[in-house]
Amino acid sequence: MADRLGAKGWLILVTLCGATFMTGLDFSVVTVVLPEIGRDLDFASTGSLQWVATACLLPTASLLPLFSRVSDLIGRRRLFTTGVALFSGFSLLAGLATDPAMLIAARAGQGTSAAVIAPTAIALMTTAFSEGPQRTKAFGVNGAVLSLGFVLGTLGGGVITSGLNWRWTMLILVIIGALVLLGATVLLPRTTDTRSAARLDIPGAVLASVGLFALVYGISTGPEAGWASAYTSGSLSLAVVALGAFLLVEWRDVAPLIPLGLLNKPTVKWSGLIGFITFGMCGGTTVLLSLYMQDVLRYSALATGAGFLAEGTAALIGGMLAARLIGALGKVGAMATGLAVQGLGTGAMFLLPEDGGLALLLLTSGAMGFGHVLTVVSFITTMTSGLRDDEQGVAGGLSQLPQFLGAIGTAGLAAIVTARTNVLSATTSPTLATLGGLHTAMLTAGIVSLVGVLLAALFLRRPTAETS
Repeated sequence: MADRLGAKGWLILVTLCGATFMTGLDFSVVTVVLPEIGRDLDFASTGSLQWVATACLLPTASLLPLFSRVSDLIGRRRLFTTGVALFSGFSLLAGLATDPAMLIAARAGQGTSAAVIAPTAIALMTTAFSEGPQRTKAFGVNGAVLSLGFVLGTLGGGVITSGLNWRWTMLILVIIGALVLLGATVLLPRTTDTRSAARLDIPGAVLASVGLFALVYGISTGPEAGWASAYTSGSLSLAVVALGAFLLVEWRDVAPLIPLGLLNKPTVKWSGLIGFITFGMCGGTTVLLSLYMQDVLRYSALATGAGFLAEGTAALIGGMLAARLIGALGKVGAMATGLAVQGLGTGAMFLLPEDGGLALLLLTSGAMGFGHVLTVVSFITTMTSGLRDDEQGVAGGLSQLPQFLGAIGTAGLAAIVTARTNVLSATTSPTLATLGGLHTAMLTAGIVSLVGVLLAALFLRRPTAETS
């Protein structure tokens, strides 16, 4: 069969997906164990504690374009193994942290290492598995494993903090990293270390990193600092200036960090937008569901983690079925179908009640998870299809960027919750006001996802059909 991977192919895929699992687990589990970290290391405030997560997110998002290009220049296998080794080392440092500064520094190191791993893992998959059913199957398994990391992170974080210590969340990452490093060293062929002769676009790299850092920083700190504050407005203004200058530099440079011709391909730019929508709306709604379960239903942290089982399990199934669905519906058909299922599931959360409603919670969150992963696999497959080998590193980074820029969607939905809750709080109880705010934001997320379906149908139908 065309999609058969073979024994060695499966071992290579497990190795690459192990890195994806490791970074996905890290992001989800830390969110769950933040309260215990704060108590153990005596963080001064909730705002300073949030830097445990933000310090990892910022370098990952801002350095993705740089390391995507570097992988084409120095070799993907070499960069991937370096990233995994560094991630494992910084995870060990985080697990041994004795004060907030040490932990935040280690988290920044983990984030930088994740920026190395994310694009090279995708690029290595495009090298190891031929375009078509085989590669689509690999991306589907990767999406399923990413979802598994989310499920085990939310559940495992609660279990570990209940029975052990938050430090074990970091030490488990060290063990996984060591296994991935062993697999990469033994299994990945040295032919994946082919290098491009092009030079590195230093001005473009600096501008892209500064612009993305300022953008994610402004969005991440905006809710607490205030959107009109000098820090937030200054950061977002810097992002606009730096990213605008980046586009000008790329237009004039003979060896740009991100070739504008590649960025302007319909399959790249429109798939990237779909990726941004699915990550932003799913990630944001997942945060809303956590608030719903804890602030409205009064679930414990462990029960809240269990409440995400349907979303994670459905996402896992979606990843495993993605290759077949893409084969039957085509890339764009599967992308539109996945985003439609995500949108309908998310929009239906408008009906979640103040008490009970477990069946509806599981059904709607499951639909969102299934549709999200199907969309993710479809847009990454579309974005990385029909490209030259020397473009795959950059394309791999671009395909991962929506995952980290999804914080924009989370911030937007959170702002809707706050505004609507404040309006309702004058006429109803705090719980019902919160529920009303959540309902409005969930309905908005559903509508935005359905708009994404329309965009896919309008702008991707013809170009993608030519590359299917």
